[in-house]
Amino acid sequence: MSGRIVYNILNQEITYAHSIYFTPFILAGGCAGAASRTIVSPLERLKIIQQVQPRTSDAQPYKGVWRSLVRMWKEEGFRGYMRGNGINCLRIVPYRQVSELKCCTTMLTSIYQFFTKHGSKELDTPKRLASGAFAGITSVCTTYPLDIVRARLSIATASIPITKSQSPITNSTSNLKPSTQNTFHTSSHPYSSQELTMWGMTMKIVREEGGIRGLYRGLVATAFGVAPYVGINFAAYELLRGIITPPGQNSVTRKLTCGALAGSISQTVTYPFDVLRRKMQVTGMKSSALGVKYTGALDALVGIVRTEGIQGLYRGLWPNLLKVAPSIATSFFTYELVCYLLLLQRRELRFSQVKELLIST
Repeated sequence: MSGRIVYNILNQEITYAHSIYFTPFILAGGCAGAASRTIVSPLERLKIIQQVQPRTSDAQPYKGVWRSLVRMWKEEGFRGYMRGNGINCLRIVPYRQVSELKCCTTMLTSIYQFFTKHGSKELDTPKRLASGAFAGITSVCTTYPLDIVRARLSIATASIPITKSQSPITNSTSNLKPSTQNTFHTSSHPYSSQELTMWGMTMKIVREEGGIRGLYRGLVATAFGVAPYVGINFAAYELLRGIITPPGQNSVTRKLTCGALAGSISQTVTYPFDVLRRKMQVTGMKSSALGVKYTGALDALVGIVRTEGIQGLYRGLWPNLLKVAPSIATSFFTYELVCYLLLLQRRELRFSQVKELLIST
């Protein structure tokens, strides 16, 4: 009898430990990501709009952060602030839960064993950076179709002045200054209510832009920006940590400040990659031509620098920086709160289960 009791208790303790140390943290991470993205959704949408709107001398409706947010509210209300936020939150939710998580764990374990030669060597800084870059590129490639759909939803109803191109595909190096005499707004373009949904916009891209390939437009520029972002973020955080969080002064506020500054520095340095990504994501739109169309990331880079200068690679930077601090703070608070609630609930449930098991046996 005692052996069976011990076996049953140990078996349940294994299951309990898995649920305590695995599931709650995944759920907390998902909730924290969704909450932080929702809080900064207006700034995130404004950043995308400013990145893709043509910079002409006579029409820049979304110029300035506060004035643009007010315009967005007057035109679309609260729904305009949340446009594209649903699919943005979906990107951080595990798709197949346990089965997919096991595959990810196996892959990461294999990478770790490869770099450390099955644990015989320490994982030094370059290998940590390489592992982080590989993980970032993998996640980007996996969720990229959701990102391009979010970009299309963000600009679909915005009143952006659109330049009508004379031909379906125009090379930026041959036609750097398109005519702006005939313009219209994306908000006046007939998007059906079905096309303004996640599934409807996805099918529209697949139908009009070459099938599944259209969902990966701009992936190369995005992937190239991951490695320098990881490296700069890591270096900036290590540098700032010695200044902001010296020994004995590791408060939560100091840690959040260190993370926010490191994120701002890395995002600012690698921001041109984000602009190139957005340009490539909208250049394939057949329903509207946002100024010049580009044939590739390099063509987009050359065209932007020639027509707008270096500052053209940093359009939308201010709303991007303004969302760093509230995003990190919201994510941290939500993560800690959900972890506390889930772990507390599971501990209480565990005590009752052990008590019932001992009574029944």
